[in-house]
Amino acid sequence: MRTIGLAAKHTDEALAFAARVAADLRARGHAVLFDDDTGRAVGDGHPTHPKSELGRNADLLITMGGDGTLLSIARHAPDHVPIIGVNMGTLGFLTEIRVEEFPDVLDRVLEGNYFVEPRVTFSVSVTGPKHDSARRYRVLNDAAINKSALARIIEMRVNVAGLFVSTFRGDGLIVSTPTGSTAYNLSAGGPIIYPTMGAVLITPICPHMLTNRPIVLPDELDIEISLATPDAQNIYLTLDGQEGFEIGDSDRVCVRKSEERVLLVQSPDKNYFDVLRNKLKWGEG
Repeated sequence: MRTIGLAAKHTDEALAFAARVAADLRARGHAVLFDDDTGRAVGDGHPTHPKSELGRNADLLITMGGDGTLLSIARHAPDHVPIIGVNMGTLGFLTEIRVEEFPDVLDRVLEGNYFVEPRVTFSVSVTGPKHDSARRYRVLNDAAINKSALARIIEMRVNVAGLFVSTFRGDGLIVSTPTGSTAYNLSAGGPIIYPTMGAVLITPICPHMLTNRPIVLPDELDIEISLATPDAQNIYLTLDGQEGFEIGDSDRVCVRKSEERVLLVQSPDKNYFDVLRNKLKWGEG
């Protein structure tokens, strides 16, 4: 692994840690790249790239921060580049490597002695008069349709594999990957899905009908969502909680499984259930 890309949350702790890691890697003979924002904050003259291009120019990616920092890099990364997520944030379901175990994990990765867990991503497209139908948005966690604080209840028509499922009325709808099941989906009352399962979750947000419950489906099925609310305004599509835009009643949101995966380097000292117990405080009285 010749070239290593680094991205850090903009806190003093994470940026100082990134600077130390960069110095160590350079001393070992590796080339180091920062994303543009981290590079400006660290300011030591390393080459930089936009977050969307960092993974295309690196053999290994390391993020220092929380899940948001990892998502900002991983959702654009090629599916052959492994990612080490160092937890310097708060919850951290994706960034499971602790700071104290990072040096050992890094040594293992550089020696080729490590395991990765491939995570499915979804491809999201929007068709409508104001959108480029050729554009695809890649998500690792979820695509969510939400109303603004002043918008009335949204009515959304959902089709799966070309078949009509139902019209949902409520504050919105989340389409989540198994990885994203512990993100917005969990807050909205959706189930936790093992991250390597071939599944997609459709979770209503504050449904008007209490019988509208989350649905778990095979991830090979395409999902299409349209707004049935006439003259819909102030309704937004949000992708991984990091970018979004307004959609209207003439738009169609299509979510399908992407051919590209994200490779997350696994901690040698814990498994997924260890992470759940720790993060969700299971077993604590």
